Parts: sequence; C-alpha cells; structure tokens
Amino acid sequence: MRYLSAISALALFAATSAQAQTAANLTTLRGLAPFSALLNTDAGKAALASNYKVTGAIQTGTSGQPGLQNFPAQQAQALRDAFITIANATELADGLGTTLGDAYQKKATYTEGKDKPSFTAISPSVTQLLAYSIVVTGMDSNSAKYFFANETSQWGKQPPKPVSADAMAIMKSVDGTTDVFGKAYNDPAGRKGADPLGDSRPYQTERDFAKYADPDYFGQRSSNSEWLNGSATASPSMGMKLTASPSFPSGHTTYGYTGAILLAIMVPQRYSQEVTRAAEYGNSRIVVGAHYAMDVIGGRTIALYDLAQLLSENPTYLDVNTGKVPPIADYAAALHLAQGALVKVLESSTGESIADAAQKDTSRFANPAANEAFYESTQTYGLPVVFPAEAAKVEDVAKEAPEAGTLLTAAFPYLTLKQADDILTATEGPGGGFLDNGSHFGLYSRLDLYKASLQAEAAAPKS
Repeated sequence: MRYLSAISALALFAATSAQAQTAANLTTLRGLAPFSALLNTDAGKAALASNYKVTGAIQTGTSGQPGLQNFPAQQAQALRDAFITIANATELADGLGTTLGDAYQKKATYTEGKDKPSFTAISPSVTQLLAYSIVVTGMDSNSAKYFFANETSQWGKQPPKPVSADAMAIMKSVDGTTDVFGKAYNDPAGRKGADPLGDSRPYQTERDFAKYADPDYFGQRSSNSEWLNGSATASPSMGMKLTASPSFPSGHTTYGYTGAILLAIMVPQRYSQEVTRAAEYGNSRIVVGAHYAMDVIGGRTIALYDLAQLLSENPTYLDVNTGKVPPIADYAAALHLAQGALVKVLESSTGESIADAAQKDTSRFANPAANEAFYESTQTYGLPVVFPAEAAKVEDVAKEAPEAGTLLTAAFPYLTLKQADDILTATEGPGGGFLDNGSHFGLYSRLDLYKASLQAEAAAPKS
C-alpha cells in the first residue's frame, strides 16, 4: 500500500476542516477560546511569558526537564518524530516495549519511495480505526490553528476564508484576539521572518533557537532547521515548511496522543508506557523547535476530549464523512475488531501471549520512575495559574465530564464508568491552567492518564 507524505497528510486534515466549521470544530474552538484572551489579564501575560521561557529552555536543553534519554538522543528522537506515520502509527509503537514494539514495527512500516513514502499495515481494521480517529481529531486541531491565528478556516492559502459567524461569536464572547503569540513575542503577522498568518512558531521567535543535525525518520541526513523550513532536500518528504503554518495548537501532538492512546487501549498491559510515548512525542515538538509548551497542552487536550467522545459514541463524532477515510458509525465495534486483529498479529509474531510479551522491555520505557517523572513534567510544563478559582478545586469528573472515564474503561473493562471517573478525579493534575477555566472541555487539560492508568491496573480483580 502507498500513502501520503507528512505534508500531504496534514493537508488532508486541513482540506476536511477548511470547508466550514463543523459542530465538533466549534466545540473545540469554544474549549480553546481562553487562549485567545490571555493578553487581557496580568495572569495571562505571565503565562505567555513563562511559555516562551520554558519552551526556549527545553529546546536548548537547559531546562533540567527529566528525560527518558540524554538530550542529544532527545534531539535525534525529535527529528525522527517530525515525520507523521499517520497510516499505521508505527513511530508510536515503541511504547509497546522491546518485544511487542519490535513486532509491531516489523509489520507496520514506512519506506521512502521515489516520490512518496509507502506503508504496510497491521490489518485493514487497525488502519481504519487509526485513520478515522486521527482525521477526526486532526480536523479539530487544524480548525483551531487557523482560527486563532487570523480567524480564517482556510489552510495555508490566500486569500483567507473567513470563519463562520458562529465561530466569530466564540472569539467575541471571551474578548479574544488573534495572533496571540505574535503579539506577545513581538513577532506579529506580516513582520519579516514571522508567520504571515499569525502565531509564529518558536524557531521564528526564540532568540536562542538551537539548530542541530541528525538523521530523519528514513535515516537521511537532515537538520531541524532544514526540516522546519521545508528544505530537507535529501528526503522526498522534504520537511514540513512551517514558515506559514500557525503554531497553536500542535497537530503533531494531537496525532501522537490519538494514536498512542488507541494503542494503549488495545494493549492495556502497556497503557502507562504508551501515554508516556504520547507525552514524549508532544515534547519532541518543543525540542525540534516547532511548538511551544502551550501548543502541546492544547494538542493533548483536543486528543483526549475527542477520543472520549468517540469512545462514548457521541453521535456528533461518529459516521462523519470526511471524504478521505471510511466513516465509522459504531466505534465500539470498530475498536473491538481492530484490537482482535492486533492481538492476533502480535501473538503470532512473538509466539507468546500479549501479557507475557508486554513484560519484556529493555527500551527507554522500561523504568517506571523515569516514565512518571517525565510524564508529570509535561502535565503543565510548570506554566503559572491563569484561573485562580479553578486552581483550588477538585473537579468531579463523574459530574463534569462523565464520558472521560471511557478513556480507562475501554482498556480496563472491569471498571464501571463511575469507578473510572473517580480514578480520573483522584489523579487529576493541577488546576487553573490557561485552558482550565471551569469548562467541560478545559477539564480534559488536567487529566493525568499516567497516574490514572496505574490506579486502574491496581483495581484489577484478583484471580
């Protein structure tokens, strides 16, 4: 089978969301709207200043962030992660551990061709589940990207297409503004070197941006600067050319969490490690210089929210005809079919049960303490509180967002939804962050799936 390059894959997302804002798109815009109002308050301005500082420190390796690898290895990982293995999520499968991850990646491959990379798949059912889920979450991510940059819905093309009246009302309701990063970091849209659409990226705004060279996903000579500017000519993927692609939120992070959580659900014995891989994938976007910490948190929140809607069979998110991938009307059935196919392939490949193979791991994910320390460092990235009233609250997930528990029950079916929601409440991260303004959507920004998965595993019935 052949597939699209990373550039074409992102264009695929955009093409589906550029036509008009769907109901799901509008929900995402409302949820992310507090970002557009950060310049209105001292707390918001402080969060933006911290975002710039934290991002720069992570990107240059001076932050002291606990990592799964040393910093040069993180830089190399980040450049490999820049290529989106959208068709089969194979770049995310190393979170499955040495044995299962190797088996997955041998079956699901990407190979660089003369014109476009080609791919192999685990099975048609796994491909469909991943493709539909990633396109749905990607549509929301890209709808937000251009909305917050310049209130358009056209992906990287001129003249821009204005958003709908309903979308404009969202920005007005919070007294928001476009191009928040450009205005906060003195690189507004139109300035030489800035993103012409707004919300310039770190490699455009950070004064101490660190350039480095490493092989790309296909092992070709590349560098982060070449990749970000779309000039990695040794590779047909050519880099991303992000110069005119707004920063907030991170589409790569949305993809990373979508794919990794689905793998975690289908192989629950590796749940905590796969969500650690998702966090690493998002963090790679900071290391490579493509995104700020806020972008990563925003991308993660979209993925968690949208996956919970899919898993809870929210009709708004089901049977959506994107024009690019077959729609899924019964998500539970599609997940069950994909999980069965994946387990069959992995057990056949390893010659042992999933449970036994999952224990065999000598990878960078083999140290639980290191996994937890790293994951927790990405929960808020140390950004200051923007909404003090929410910071002191423990938000009752069962009351505020009961469908969130499906992120656990899909993997650990011995839990009731109420039990899963209670675990999410008990493990939720710090409140009051730049998206946690008390909204239903904002609650997802503080869910801590690493700690929650450990409690879910501990609740398993004793045999």
